[in-house]
Amino acid sequence: MKKLLFATALLTSLLLSACGSQKADSNDLANQPAARPEEGAELDPEFSVDGEDTGETAEPQPDAELSGMVDAIYQLQPVEAMGIETVAVYSEADRNSLPVALADERICIGGNAAAESYLNQKNIISAALATNAEAIHPGYGFLSENAGFAKLCEENGIVFIGPKSEVISAMGDKDTSRQLMQQVGVPVVPGTEVLKDVEEAKKYAKEIGYPLLVKATAGGGGKGIRVVAREEDLADAFHTASREAESAFGNGDVFLEKYLTHVRHVEMQILADQQGNILCLGERDCSLQLNKQKVLEETPSPVMTEDIRRKMMDAAVLAAKAANYTNAGTVEFLLAPDGQFYFIEMNTRLQVEHPITEEISGVDIVKWQIRIACQVPLNMKQEDIRLQGHAIECRINARSTGRVEFLHIPGGGRVHFDTALMQDTVVVPFYDSMLGKLIVHANTREEAIRRMEASLCEMVIVGVETNIEEQLQLIRSKIFQKGNYDTLILDKILKKG
Repeated sequence: MKKLLFATALLTSLLLSACGSQKADSNDLANQPAARPEEGAELDPEFSVDGEDTGETAEPQPDAELSGMVDAIYQLQPVEAMGIETVAVYSEADRNSLPVALADERICIGGNAAAESYLNQKNIISAALATNAEAIHPGYGFLSENAGFAKLCEENGIVFIGPKSEVISAMGDKDTSRQLMQQVGVPVVPGTEVLKDVEEAKKYAKEIGYPLLVKATAGGGGKGIRVVAREEDLADAFHTASREAESAFGNGDVFLEKYLTHVRHVEMQILADQQGNILCLGERDCSLQLNKQKVLEETPSPVMTEDIRRKMMDAAVLAAKAANYTNAGTVEFLLAPDGQFYFIEMNTRLQVEHPITEEISGVDIVKWQIRIACQVPLNMKQEDIRLQGHAIECRINARSTGRVEFLHIPGGGRVHFDTALMQDTVVVPFYDSMLGKLIVHANTREEAIRRMEASLCEMVIVGVETNIEEQLQLIRSKIFQKGNYDTLILDKILKKG
């Protein structure tokens, strides 16, 4: 592979800037001309894929979309080291961003709105064809889990760095994935298949018992999900979840699932090559969430035992095999206090929080994504994976828009901030609010907590309001330090002050 296009501008910076690229002066970004396709390869904003839902009108998943630029610096590192040229596509809002400046080539694919740019499949494909890019890395938002886009890449002879379109489709449908997991013996939360109407829902709800969840079969990011505590609320929750899912994902199908309390959200990172080899790189505890959006992740989980880890890793590998999965992916589970765990879903993309797994495993997941896409087999076996130390990631989010007037990023050994943020960067309102990911690695959890606290205290961002103080409050809380938390506790921690 000689040339790789990144389907969001944000990806480009993370792979180049972190390795100290000198391709562009950050003070002269506005003077960098935008590359455009050659004559005869004009971009067509009206494009659609054979009448299928392309996702162009859907909002990017909040868990995955970024503020125009966050994970790029980190991800271009392996690309440059591998001798691969890079192409960055960008929206008008990201024209003067660091990712755009650092790429070898750059193409504006549309206006500020995601539907006009990062969700515009035809314009991205046209950009790839015009620049002779052999592959597209979709990142971890926007079109990264869009089966129609993956198929479009395949039809145009472009390598989609991820699983096959049919795998994305199958695992993106929660009903289909649940049934597949049940067939191969991966435990799932008690629930139903897709429901026809409210009356059928009421019938099965009596068998499952309250509280329960009404869940959309498509999508993610907390959309199309409602908690129901009593029968009289079921009809409204059913219709609301269905309408929300139809609006966001073009699919209003819903099912019921038992609502489990005091559980943790634990996910397993897998890598699968095209020769049938599958590795599991351990777990990440992603239980600390607000409004179903992750705020802080750590690995290993503070409540994980070796026995549970082994069983969950085996289940993750089994799930990947059953799905005929290739490339990087994440199998998500709910872990109950009694040690029982249940399959939730499989994310068929790179996760925002992948760096903490890389810290403890020593495996460069992004580099292996590219290698696997080039049909390179994994050169490691499961017994070669040695998880060392403890890593924590805090997501630094903007609470307002505007210009960054002053920026100080913490440094030191085993501390880094994955971002494309610079002084004078303008934070725009069009995408997700995440500015970057503050990551620390240490020998023990206690040391990692101290290192994260010190790093948060050192970080300064002036001109834009952020959640740095909230992250400090969380890190300093006794509940977090004891590791005694679940998916519903974060709101209580922040309210307690």
